[in-house]
Amino acid sequence: MTPANPRILPYGEAALGEAAALIRARQCVAVPTETVYGLAADATDSDAVAGIYAAKGRPSFNPLIVHVADMAMAETIARFGDEARALAARFWPGPLTMVLPLAEGSPVASLVTAGLATVALRMPDHRAMQGLIRASGRPLAAPSANASGGISPTRAAHVAASLAGRIPLVIDDGATTDGIESTIVDPATRRILRPGPVTAEQLPGYSSGATPGAITAPGQLASHYAPSKPVRLGAVRAEAGEWLIGFGVIVGDDTLSATGDLREAAARLFDALHRADASNRPRIAIAAVPLHGLGLAIQDRLARAAHPRP
Repeated sequence: MTPANPRILPYGEAALGEAAALIRARQCVAVPTETVYGLAADATDSDAVAGIYAAKGRPSFNPLIVHVADMAMAETIARFGDEARALAARFWPGPLTMVLPLAEGSPVASLVTAGLATVALRMPDHRAMQGLIRASGRPLAAPSANASGGISPTRAAHVAASLAGRIPLVIDDGATTDGIESTIVDPATRRILRPGPVTAEQLPGYSSGATPGAITAPGQLASHYAPSKPVRLGAVRAEAGEWLIGFGVIVGDDTLSATGDLREAAARLFDALHRADASNRPRIAIAAVPLHGLGLAIQDRLARAAHPRP
């Protein structure tokens, strides 16, 4: 039976050993990456992956990202063309996910790919996720460790609050550094499917946007990353009943970055949304951010947070 509240263990060999044992027992555990906390399970085991969907309440047509420790593991899962290899050499390990054709005999469960002939693959740059992959000896499927559609977790406490009673363990290694989910690209078409910490400026020759109506990678649902309260974007001041999250010269109850630093804003985004959602105000307002660099990724998350839930 899953306990009412997951155990939270500080990062270390004991935590990795316990988490790896749970992974091998087909269970899910929460673990930090450089982007957000992920809900990890054995990507090669259908029952384990089903546990991710069940814990999150995630629709099964929404594919998952598979996390690998190194290129040797990656090449057992997906086929790499020249462009994909060039991206891996430049950005891995790091916050870039590539949608690639499945390798012949790929061990990942079909539930991970939502039945697609492609797989979303990433090599994370974080000691906890890397350590868990190596300790468990498995590639790990790991979406964000929160209830589906809700605010992504950047701290262990966010995970515990969102998934209480659903998972047994959270590895706590402090707040995540990037604060928003990885950039997702399709090297075959040179398209950015989801903006993230690797910006469009770092990907010359790539265009933005997925095929309308097609779910080919995680993070493409219209309503996602959403608080329980209505969200108003582009605010310059708080209206009655609003908790204002400021940016730059716009001062609110909280701020993404008082100095207008987009990297700081990305790292603080979900943490600020969690605080706003927990406030005593019935609505949330958020100041605008510049639409370049990391600002595009921040705006993508905010637009989905403000989109009405279906």
